[in-house]
Amino acid sequence: MVSISSDVIRGYNDTMILYLLLERASYGYEISRQIKKLSEEKYVIKETTLYSAFTRMEKNGYIESFYDEDASNGKRRTYYRITDAGRQYYKEKCAEWKLTKEVVEKFIEEEQENGDN
Repeated sequence: MVSISSDVIRGYNDTMILYLLLERASYGYEISRQIKKLSEEKYVIKETTLYSAFTRMEKNGYIESFYDEDASNGKRRTYYRITDAGRQYYKEKCAEWKLTKEVVEKFIEEEQENGDN
């Protein structure tokens, strides 16, 4: 099975995280679980990658963090929510992806259905 190189997807970790924050605030473990689920386990984001993305995006004003008490165990958990700047950045990254995909697909050889190649 082919897996996704972290080099290939690195530029789109922010996009995936922001997508998950569009509807509601969430925390690290839940976000990593959702990425794994939505990618049908084809991509598992590393914890260090996830938290460095949080740090970078918070510094850039795309997300903000806040603490919430976990009712089930009384532990304080850090949640993240998208900002207006984050929504704009997400839209820009989506447009960038469409263009990137369009360009790269010109160099991808698709297998011919009739066997000619």
